[in-house]
Amino acid sequence: MAVTSIDRDAAPQFVLPLVVRIEKDDPPARTDALETAARAVLALLSDERSAGDGEWAEAVRDWQDARIRKVVRRARGAEWRRAGYLPNIAVTGLEAEVRVYPPVPLDGWPKVLAKLQVSGTELDDPQPPPPAEDGLPVLWMNPELDMSAGKAMAQAGHGAQLAWWELTDAERTAWRDAGFPLAVRTSAPADWSALTGSGLPVVRDAGFTEIVPGSCTVVSDFRPLRRTAGA
Repeated sequence: MAVTSIDRDAAPQFVLPLVVRIEKDDPPARTDALETAARAVLALLSDERSAGDGEWAEAVRDWQDARIRKVVRRARGAEWRRAGYLPNIAVTGLEAEVRVYPPVPLDGWPKVLAKLQVSGTELDDPQPPPPAEDGLPVLWMNPELDMSAGKAMAQAGHGAQLAWWELTDAERTAWRDAGFPLAVRTSAPADWSALTGSGLPVVRDAGFTEIVPGSCTVVSDFRPLRRTAGA
């Protein structure tokens, strides 16, 4: 039986916490942070603790049975060190550092994470990111939406999760073993309509923060993973 939106709303609500390290004098580039957040979500989904009888499995199931919420908080210095004592998976990009934690109840955040700031997570790219390399899956961001870096990181994580759900076990294993290579890029405005109508997974935001409900934020082009697996 398919899970309806009503069922998801009625279920206990959980959230997936992500924490990005943003030191005052040395912040990561925006695209690096988005790509690292996406890979962090994949790292949690593929972790043995998230499956079967693993210690995080029940929380992951409860989270996925309800609204798939992700919240990105920022930390630096002592805050970052304290947050590292909780169970987490740390993922490093070119310079970005992101930790992902097992899902927690919406109103049951650990105190050390609850104290971290959500708003004001602003990052920039010093240079425009180059075109995505051939053969990489791409998470295409909506060029018409203005999102904070934290919001965009959560949306990139959603997009990666939708791509993960589309893959076979063999494709997932190959992607994991390769280190979850991917790219996050903003679509050209002229291409966005075709992307959203392509049949690829589309993230539609619930509208809890920043943007209107139902906004299409990300299209997940996972087709290169299929081509690689079939090569």
